[in-house]
Amino acid sequence: MSFTTGSLFHRESVKLVALYLDLGDWDSVRHKVITDNLLQTRTLNTLKRVCREIISRLKTLSQSELQFLLEISHQEQAYLLWLAVCRRYRFIADFSIEVLRERYITLKTDLNYEDYDSFFNQKSEWHSELDEIRPATRSKLRQVLFKILREADLLSANNIISAAMLSQQLIDLISHGNPREILYFPIFESDLKRKGR
Repeated sequence: MSFTTGSLFHRESVKLVALYLDLGDWDSVRHKVITDNLLQTRTLNTLKRVCREIISRLKTLSQSELQFLLEISHQEQAYLLWLAVCRRYRFIADFSIEVLRERYITLKTDLNYEDYDSFFNQKSEWHSELDEIRPATRSKLRQVLFKILREADLLSANNIISAAMLSQQLIDLISHGNPREILYFPIFESDLKRKGR
């Protein structure tokens, strides 16, 4: 539940992936980012926190996914970064399958804070540690998640779920790893089958 730092970090992530593919390891990337303030933050603490967050997400992607990230459209990059967020945070992965996708495939295309709150309360019945999260932090987590969804173009400004338009290449890449991860996206099974033809 430590995703209170920021956003999808699209531009920053692409920059760090390029650096990683050049330098070959994440420690060197972290060192260069911090030494040269490559993310151009105002304070060192913010720089370290954002860098740590981005790297923790990008580490969930395979070498081929990282290379693919630099070759695809802005939109597909956003989808791949959403995948990394879901891999990094189990809570968000569950939300994407149980709420985002479920609402989409049942043609309830709006998504609002009440849906999130209901999901959070349901999860806290099984995970008592969620009850210990302060209301302000809980509100911040909700705000950040909705921001990430908008930046990944999975949710419109007026909270309407946007269908994921995954290319066959991205579908194949995701399916090659863990086919179940395709469920992190609002997409119909029939659309996947049609693309697979």
